[in-house]
Amino acid sequence: MEPKAQIDPELLEEEQEELFEHFRFEVDPGQDPLRIDKYLSAHMEHTSRHRVQCAIKEGFVQVGDKTVKANYIVRPGDVVRFVMPYRRRGVEIIPQNIALNIVYEDDDVLVLDKPAGMVVHPGHGHYEGTLVNALAYHLGISQGPDEGDDRMGVLVHRIDKDTSGLLVVAKTEEAQLNLAHQFFVHSIERRYIAIVWGDMPADEGTVDANLMRDPSDRLRFCVTTDPDKGKHAVTHWKVLERLGFVTLVECKLETGRTHQIRVHLSSLGHPIFGDERYGGTQIRQGTIYAKYRQFIHNCFEICPRQALHARTLGFVHPRTREFMDFVSPVPADMTGLMEKWRRWSANAD
Repeated sequence: MEPKAQIDPELLEEEQEELFEHFRFEVDPGQDPLRIDKYLSAHMEHTSRHRVQCAIKEGFVQVGDKTVKANYIVRPGDVVRFVMPYRRRGVEIIPQNIALNIVYEDDDVLVLDKPAGMVVHPGHGHYEGTLVNALAYHLGISQGPDEGDDRMGVLVHRIDKDTSGLLVVAKTEEAQLNLAHQFFVHSIERRYIAIVWGDMPADEGTVDANLMRDPSDRLRFCVTTDPDKGKHAVTHWKVLERLGFVTLVECKLETGRTHQIRVHLSSLGHPIFGDERYGGTQIRQGTIYAKYRQFIHNCFEICPRQALHARTLGFVHPRTREFMDFVSPVPADMTGLMEKWRRWSANAD
């Protein structure tokens, strides 16, 4: 199978609501009737029958565009597809001894707290120094671009390079497929906090708007009102604290599209503070005085990235079936930014 084209890591934030084809097989005209799990086990190098059966159980094996069960009998002319809710990687994973902030680990899963500035997955321009390189070292694995389809140590979701916060990693085949299914059916609990420009018009709300790639800039996404374009995206938000010209909000993801929170909040006229790509590095609210401009400049120095943090993560453990939830402390750059705005807001009253 030909390797996929390289994807910019900035555009790999979260894509778990779409299924990506990892393997495709066109059944030969002379193929005898055979159970699909046995067929795939014989045709997928480096993949066990157990993994195939797990994938079928979680709904990631299709014939044509229809999901099938393990007892499906393949026949000549069938197109068998192995799909997953994330892109297949196309680069070798090089283990690197990079410190990780691990908040939980057992034989099945690992939960870690990613710092802002770290790219999650190797890709164009970022082949080393990524979170996945660090995970490969921690787990003692080294895999080529086509080795086992990321069987172990796989991230079933991603967050942006300059977003901090929680991620869950699957350490076994069963955990990988189970967690991928939970993301696909939107049962994972994810809440972010963000500092946005302006005073939000209400205490809470929902943005239900399709997202598509911006036709004028391939690195950006935008809201579209055309129901036939883009991908369905829903973000629930509520105000946590009003700080004059900025607002601290919590965002709960119902879907997980690339740059979803950033685009949805920007579409409301309240881009995330410090988000260069979506207008957050411009002075959107406030006064014209030099003292205020200097204050904003100092704010950008305190938090030199988009003020967005993946604070909570909850999921059903793939082995024990118990619900687990984790909370990440707000990083120092965002707490420093909030304190600065609190002081400014108090003095302005």
